Amino acid sequence: MAAASFLFAVCMALSTLSGSLVTGTRSFSIDYKNHCFLKDGKPFQYISGSIHYSRIPQYYWKDRLVKMYMTGLNAVQVYVPWNFHEPVQGVHNFTGDRDLVHFLNLANQTGLLVILRPGPYICAEWEMGGLPAWLLQKPNIILRSADADYLEAVSSWLAVLLPKIKPWLYINGGNIITVQVENEYGSYFACDYNYMRHLRTLFRFFLGEEVVLFTTDGNTDKEMTCGSLDGLYATVDFGTDTNITVAFKRQRRFEPQGPLVNSEFYTGWLDHWGDQHAMVGAQKVSRVLEEMLTMGASVNMYMFEGGTNFGYWNGADHDSRFRSVVTSYDYDAPLTEAGDPTEKLLAIRDVIKQFRDIPAGPMPPATPKFAYGFVTLEKIGNISSLLDTISPLGPVQSKYPLTFEEMKQYYGYMLYRTTLPHDLTEPTPLISPLNGVHDRAYVSVNGVFQGLLQRDTALVMNVTGKQGDMLDILVENMGRVNFGSKINDYKGLVSNLILGKDVLTDWKIYPLDIDGAISRGWPHSNSRTSFTSPRREPSAGPTLYTGTLQPNGLAWDTFLKLIEWTKGQVWINGVNLGRYWPGRGPQQTLYVPGPLLSTSLPNNITLLELEGAPAHLRIVFMDRPQLNATAGKS
Repeated sequence: MAAASFLFAVCMALSTLSGSLVTGTRSFSIDYKNHCFLKDGKPFQYISGSIHYSRIPQYYWKDRLVKMYMTGLNAVQVYVPWNFHEPVQGVHNFTGDRDLVHFLNLANQTGLLVILRPGPYICAEWEMGGLPAWLLQKPNIILRSADADYLEAVSSWLAVLLPKIKPWLYINGGNIITVQVENEYGSYFACDYNYMRHLRTLFRFFLGEEVVLFTTDGNTDKEMTCGSLDGLYATVDFGTDTNITVAFKRQRRFEPQGPLVNSEFYTGWLDHWGDQHAMVGAQKVSRVLEEMLTMGASVNMYMFEGGTNFGYWNGADHDSRFRSVVTSYDYDAPLTEAGDPTEKLLAIRDVIKQFRDIPAGPMPPATPKFAYGFVTLEKIGNISSLLDTISPLGPVQSKYPLTFEEMKQYYGYMLYRTTLPHDLTEPTPLISPLNGVHDRAYVSVNGVFQGLLQRDTALVMNVTGKQGDMLDILVENMGRVNFGSKINDYKGLVSNLILGKDVLTDWKIYPLDIDGAISRGWPHSNSRTSFTSPRREPSAGPTLYTGTLQPNGLAWDTFLKLIEWTKGQVWINGVNLGRYWPGRGPQQTLYVPGPLLSTSLPNNITLLELEGAPAHLRIVFMDRPQLNATAGKS
């Protein structure tokens, strides 16, 4: 690709001729003849990093952006997750941790340009690839296509989002230089050009004719063919194990002229539960980055900081089976999950120094961490005994099971209750014959835990009991598929269960609002006498526990380790930290951002353990993460 380096040099040499033509105006465009971007008439090469504001507390946005700027980046790349801003149809949230405009403003103040990726689909290992689950209320909807129901919802969303973006375009005085349309569309089965044309029309209508719109696709002919469209600049993505020359030649087949662009140069990779922790060497990343920059390519490093899948926001993959993404999105990125500079960051900075002046001054240090030590929890009660509190609306009755989407309970957990139709003196198989447990079901009879069913891997278990005994099945949504053809990922009991020879019917279905109850102060606002006794004995099956971390005057980042706990969810001061599953691994600790903690008041901890708590009921706050334990088989 020596020709590419030569053409970029020619583009730079011509800058003095073109720059005088646009004095006093702001512009960002593509110079097809000289194979480069033009910023204010001058050749421009971006060196960017991906950061997801939805995975980082707002308090830390500035800290992370400054660290990226001090590394020598001149741009950041940002996804906008639709479901993060419109979790309920027609109800939009752009406040607090969702304040996109504030994030753009902070980037601007820091001196960083923005490459914006507003979707509507983003992948990102994020729940349903950023698409809101309420779309699935239309049972036959074809997502990411010209399906009328889908286009209506997309058009309504973009009519809200894109006008917020327009003032932040570089050409309008802001810092957004390019805007991506859709995301890696060539990897999706639909290959629907009418859909892409519709998006192009919407983006042009709301953002104008001058903004640079682009697409990103994987490094194959099929993906580039289905993902690219006339009028949208086609870029490619690839990692350190790819032949750079071959990849950029492929981009050239779809864009014979214009800049070389790797929109996602992978600095690391994601983890699923049960994986080994993904790692990519610093020298490997820096070497390939240097090669691309030498060619004159513009490069975005995905990720520069990964952050955390707080709450229920993790996505999942489904190739041969369903595999859920872990809570940490550390990604082995140059900035850790907690935003700390790494050896990889310093190696990248040394490369960037060769191509542009980097800001003078030291790299901001890691945020302080503190090991707050052990906290012993106490049992509140099992899920079945707490329904008045965590399911205040009560059950919906249905002959057959209803999905999460039909119940308009999009995330978290639901409880399905019925009774045993016969005496079961011998262990009797409870079967999900159509693989209809999405994703994991915890089965109890009369409040006694019996075992679990799991999507793709555990479709049968045995049950005993008497006719009329209460059968409770708590179903966990472990995150919707975010990539590929199976993103229509309905949750709950999506088909009937069979017990022995009987199809189970006459269900009471409880939508569980555990997050809502905790946000209202429960269980810590309750008097201690209201808890179930004895409170220091663990229970098998889905059970809630509580405790407090006493203040010590510090509110520093920390990492929560759940030694010998099995699987569940943790809240601190009302904030859902995400899922834990240490036996499966590789992640062993949950990141607790310091700003969540109080320096003067007790810090309230609530924990939902789904299978079995340890006898000691202790958790421990550490001053360092553990993300790479050997994967287990539980």
